[in-house]
Amino acid sequence: GLALPIAGVATVASSTQAAAAKVRVVPDGNRYRNQPRIPYASARRTKASKSSYDAKFEKVLAVLKRDRRLLSSIKRVAKRYKIDPIHMIGAIVGEHTYNYDSLDSAQSYYIKALAYAGIDISFEYNDEHVEEFVKRKQFNRCSTGKKAKNSDTRWSCYERVWNTYFRGRKVDGVRYPKTNFNETFFQPLFAGQSFGLGQLSPLTVLKMTDRVNRQSGKRKLSASNAKAVYKATMDPDISLHYMAAVIQDAIEAYKSVGKVDISKNPGLTATLYNLGDPWSRAAKFRRSGARWPKENYYGWLVNDREDDLRGIL
Repeated sequence: GLALPIAGVATVASSTQAAAAKVRVVPDGNRYRNQPRIPYASARRTKASKSSYDAKFEKVLAVLKRDRRLLSSIKRVAKRYKIDPIHMIGAIVGEHTYNYDSLDSAQSYYIKALAYAGIDISFEYNDEHVEEFVKRKQFNRCSTGKKAKNSDTRWSCYERVWNTYFRGRKVDGVRYPKTNFNETFFQPLFAGQSFGLGQLSPLTVLKMTDRVNRQSGKRKLSASNAKAVYKATMDPDISLHYMAAVIQDAIEAYKSVGKVDISKNPGLTATLYNLGDPWSRAAKFRRSGARWPKENYYGWLVNDREDDLRGIL
């Protein structure tokens, strides 16, 4: 009489092992022999600053080496989110080497966070707040079911609907700009689209707020409190949590959908930090049939200089 239950247990165990075996660990290092082409916008920014990528890389590295408080915070936050701190170091170095002029000190971001706190900010377009805008019927799918329960899926859904039905189109007599959702509603005072040590956008912060709340207990943020959202992008004590959440989310996406574990390859997590939308990218990778995901120019640098980056930890 015991034969059937034992066989059943064995079958379940073997099925679980088989499922686990399907997730392959991506080896460290780059898949590309040479660095992929660096975008023109990054090259133009670097030329305008009268610097070079190597000089900017070394400057960021020097800042991180001397700021022991920041390094301690990075390690502590990474541990809380169960990720290797090299992923956070890679994202910071990549952002400030290619997508931002330079990193002078983490202290400058604390000062900027205080300055932003004194500015009257609202997330709106044409005097209509984003929370009112997404009440339109086109967004109904985002406010029901599983999508509505999670900040990431809800705001990602809003973003997709914007791109499909509003971006660059005329709707109900109103012509909407060709800009993306983040730029349209979340940049009321500033030309850039991302801010702070981790170069986060307000929309990314809103997407990750539930995850950060679960992992750290930090209060959830909403679009109704723009000052708090901007503070989260600018204040390193908060923004490091959002950086870690973005990286953790990317690792989970590729493990769940892509069936590969990218947690040992900081160049890939840096690539996804740079590009965003990891769940769609993981699905595209899975459909492609490629053996391994590949790094972009930004992630390539992180893998190429991994020993230097680990040296500061």
